[in-house]
Amino acid sequence: MRSAERVVGGVAPTGSARLRLRPVDASGVHILGGLLGDRQQVNRDVTLHRGAAELELAGTLENLRLAAAGARTGHRGRFVFKDSDVYKWLEALAWEIGRQPSPELERLAEDTVALIVSAQDPDGYLNSWCQVVDPAWRWTDLEQGHELYCAGHLIQAAVALERATGDPTLLDVARRFADLVDEVFRGGDQSGTDGHPEIEVALVELYRATGEPRYLELADTLTSRRGHGQFAGGRFDLRYYQDVEPVRAMHTIYGHAVRALYLAAGVTDLYAETGDDALLEAMLHQWDDLASTKTYLTGGVGSRHSDESIGDPHELPPDRAYCETCAAIASIMWSWRLLLVTGESRFADLIERTLYNGFLSGLSLDGRSFFYVNPLQSRGGHRRQSWDPVACCPPNIMRLLASLHQYLVTTSDAGLQLHQYAPTIIRAANPAGEPIELRVDTEYPWRGHVEIEVIAGGSVPWTLALRIPDWAREATVDGDAVPAGGYAELRREWTAGDRVALELDVSPRLTVPNPRVDAVRGCLAIERGPIVYCIEQEDLEEGVELADVRLDTALPLEDGGPVAALGGVPAVAARGILPDLDGWERREYLDARELPAAGRNGATRIVAVPYFTWANRGKGAMRVWIPDVGGGRE
Repeated sequence: MRSAERVVGGVAPTGSARLRLRPVDASGVHILGGLLGDRQQVNRDVTLHRGAAELELAGTLENLRLAAAGARTGHRGRFVFKDSDVYKWLEALAWEIGRQPSPELERLAEDTVALIVSAQDPDGYLNSWCQVVDPAWRWTDLEQGHELYCAGHLIQAAVALERATGDPTLLDVARRFADLVDEVFRGGDQSGTDGHPEIEVALVELYRATGEPRYLELADTLTSRRGHGQFAGGRFDLRYYQDVEPVRAMHTIYGHAVRALYLAAGVTDLYAETGDDALLEAMLHQWDDLASTKTYLTGGVGSRHSDESIGDPHELPPDRAYCETCAAIASIMWSWRLLLVTGESRFADLIERTLYNGFLSGLSLDGRSFFYVNPLQSRGGHRRQSWDPVACCPPNIMRLLASLHQYLVTTSDAGLQLHQYAPTIIRAANPAGEPIELRVDTEYPWRGHVEIEVIAGGSVPWTLALRIPDWAREATVDGDAVPAGGYAELRREWTAGDRVALELDVSPRLTVPNPRVDAVRGCLAIERGPIVYCIEQEDLEEGVELADVRLDTALPLEDGGPVAALGGVPAVAARGILPDLDGWERREYLDARELPAAGRNGATRIVAVPYFTWANRGKGAMRVWIPDVGGGRE
């Protein structure tokens, strides 16, 4: 595959899109190290190759070979959406090749693209389940068939490959399939939409990549058909499918978490390209509903195992949290698009929280195993899997890690905005179109010092905007205090050698839950900068059970030193109190009058570690929310 002169990234709005901010050309942003750079490197060296092996072992690639051969038997796996795993993995390969060329990854991509080309039917249709198992099944199960969902991931992989490598081969495949879908769903007898949103966001990006308005119109058509009860009487209720009310009238978010968030990302893209204000109004209401009442401290989304769904407001049980990794990824996708159209820092704040906690927890430190579900409390036995029969999360993790650098920085008519901090080289253009270059040096998120050096600034004044996270208790820019939330804006004519120093207080802090969250009332959580911490059984003194530990807030939190077994991440130390359990014996309940007058049996040292690192040393108990000794009977 040849290298492209320009890599624009996964979200590339048209010049007429309604935006406050624009993505920076991804080829101009390079993460040089730090936590995010380490995660990208592990993804490149280990996880992407594991994906290739697992897709073979699971028969996912073989299913496409069967389709290419015209076979009518032998399809492996009972799930109809397995093709999408290949496409997400292929998209990850594309972004990784664009980030840093690799002959081995390029060979994997070329071989897979050739396989997909050979599997496509003459009329453009492509779905191995239908082609091999039952050709008559085509378009007959929109509720659970995932045909359009798979098509969406194919389109996203195709756009990524064309942008990252300049090779249009897969884009031609995707366009033929999209043309067929348009013919069937806009010009034919099909009047429904897919049970699993995903194609909407893909079709908007296909429109952006090709300039073909039919794809944007198709995305709008499929979106507008939702909310009229087409899935009534189906396997799940209408809320599951976001099929209760039309998108433009839907001001709360509910149902299957991944479906809801993928749909929201696509609707936000539709607003950007069509300017339909009703779409943006609905999205802002839904995001407020999600962020203020239905999102976990980790940024995780989805409180119910039943239907993998978003719960009621403040229904956030830590031990029953579903928090699918794909939902964290979809949340980041949606917030990024809202950041572009509004320019508001709250969307970048949620991206940060989700990225460092609810997302990174989905992959083991060695890059070889994955979480589908990410609870905030485990009584033991919860461990990552090397793969999963429903393998949506592993390749989804891969594609986000490969494209992380695309979420750090934007430009506008005013200048350049830094939203996420990592050691980075940034090459972009100032408002006059002149090339500029910045170097960001930092050990963020472990340390709060961020230094930006101007390598080239051009000849006109422009504004450098630095996000000040909403969690920051203290922050300064070049020694001057700045408030948390929003952006610190510095406007000047920048010249080579200019430096700006941002200081953020990343000392450990205690977080109190909203009192309406019944499940964690009377508990506290430990955070350090953007990182949520947890306690693992592994780090407690011998004989101490995690379920018994309560947090003593009489003593301050302290630096717990590096944890060698977890790659040297910094721990946080605190004092715990063990309650007096006399009288409980093996009973679950006691008359309150039988409780002992004193409730302390002694103190113990607590060592908290970053939540995203849990379950890398075993499958013992873990909890984020810790009962507060001050909130009990004592």
